[in-house]
Amino acid sequence: MAGLLGLSRLIDAVNQFIGKQVSWLILVAVLVSAYNAIIRFLGDGLPAYLPIPRASNSLLELQWYLYGTVFMLASAYTLQRNEHIRIDIVSSLFSKRTRDWIDLFCHVFFLLPFVSLIVWLSWPWFKRSFISGEISANASGLIIWPAKFMVLAGFVLLTAQAISEIVKRYAVLRGLIDEPNPQHDIHPAAEAAIEMEEKRDD
Repeated sequence: MAGLLGLSRLIDAVNQFIGKQVSWLILVAVLVSAYNAIIRFLGDGLPAYLPIPRASNSLLELQWYLYGTVFMLASAYTLQRNEHIRIDIVSSLFSKRTRDWIDLFCHVFFLLPFVSLIVWLSWPWFKRSFISGEISANASGLIIWPAKFMVLAGFVLLTAQAISEIVKRYAVLRGLIDEPNPQHDIHPAAEAAIEMEEKRDD
């Protein structure tokens, strides 16, 4: 089990680093979007001699390339931080141990098979695009394979994180480690309600 926990810590460290680094691409995407909107608004009013890029399909596609990259590469970090979508009004009704068992069951029988299947399907999809040098059908569009690679990379990272979460959840249930994200055990609003209830009981 010590070896699996070591692997889990390594996966967590890698996904934490990637998740934090790619978050900066949101700023780049906002700047590209703002620049594109301003250039399109000014239109023909810009002097022809100004050496700046004009609005184009490549800028529009760059926006969703950047956003898609953040979404895909930060998904594993989101799972690690327990910030994915939950039905908190339901999960908060269960005990901590019951929620741990539910997480373990869902990670093993739903999450891991799903992300593994997507990785398996994404590889030939990306490979064909890369070999053919696939380019956007839009005029002045970008090459497509980097975007498809981000889908593949994102699900590889998510698969690794799913394995890490399974290891950690099993270790928590066995009492081998403490809860990795105690502050994210349930939604902050639910935690606040529980704390208020406990204070009233005291």
